[in-house]
Amino acid sequence: MADLLLRAREIADEVLFPAALDVDQRGEVPASHFDLLAEEGFYGLAVPAEHGGAGAGLEVAGGVMEAMAGGCLATSFTWAQHHGLVFGLAATGRPALRDRYLAKAVRGEIRGGVAFAGAIPQPPKLWAKRVSDGYLLDGEAPFVSGWGIIDLLQISARDADSVRTGPDGRVDGGTIVSGLIPAEPADGLSVEPLSLVAAQGTNTVRLQLTGYLLPAEQVVSESTHADFVAGQTFGSRMNGCFPLGLTGRCARLIEQAGRPQVAEELRLQQDQVRSQLDAGLADPSTMPAARAAASALAFRASGALVAAAGSGAVVGAHHAHRLVREATFTLVASSRPEIKAGLLDLLGKPV
Repeated sequence: MADLLLRAREIADEVLFPAALDVDQRGEVPASHFDLLAEEGFYGLAVPAEHGGAGAGLEVAGGVMEAMAGGCLATSFTWAQHHGLVFGLAATGRPALRDRYLAKAVRGEIRGGVAFAGAIPQPPKLWAKRVSDGYLLDGEAPFVSGWGIIDLLQISARDADSVRTGPDGRVDGGTIVSGLIPAEPADGLSVEPLSLVAAQGTNTVRLQLTGYLLPAEQVVSESTHADFVAGQTFGSRMNGCFPLGLTGRCARLIEQAGRPQVAEELRLQQDQVRSQLDAGLADPSTMPAARAAASALAFRASGALVAAAGSGAVVGAHHAHRLVREATFTLVASSRPEIKAGLLDLLGKPV
């Protein structure tokens, strides 16, 4: 496992980071980046060995994601979505579906993404209506990364027949249906590309679905809303790797700019936030605050890098300019109302 982490750091430093400015300016990740990650086994990073993966634990998997994020956020964020797909396939109670896709997904021969942001909000943005041969999906998936790069999308929606609507119009509970669909335009599915402040190479889009059929044989899981939300705790922990990775890269560049004491202080704060995120797995009520702290740290670290770099950071292409925008991206990507509240508290407090 140590070799896996070492190799991730080598790829981040020798392949991803040297190309990151070009990826940022062009808004396109080279296909060779994803091919390399597949060849090196990173598409099956945390998948148990019995399913052909590396079976990496939290420390290694988190370290790999931090390293990749510090190399190129667009590459790492797109690649990371794939793990939601493989986790869903590894855990599904439908063996035929797992047998059809999982081995290829672990090898990176099939590449995937996830779209669950439509199922969680209050009220939901994406609904599923049971029919004889599956579910009809209606609504929107507001933030889907990897479009045009991935092959399969694991999409989640709230089962319209399972919810309770209170007198105030609030939708409570219900079942969340998750299933696999081809990541391509089709009848009942329209695609709107999104213009992002950073990581444009993620090819992030908004999907609008109207009577789109999710076949019964492609359904990965059906879970209660409460269980689904509880399962997002681990996702929040791993999403915290992106701002931690950006902070680590900023610290290295600040040190190279002749400010080693500032870099060391940022690394100490990085360690503290990482510990907060780990603790959030044992006490999920603390995870939103920890996740907010991670993005707030990246935002401050990138600002420190701009100050250390001086005027060159705001003239033309510069890593500091890129990292400030990428830190901004982490303030809202994969966020939740509780994380937003934590960020506003951290960023709005008196200095």
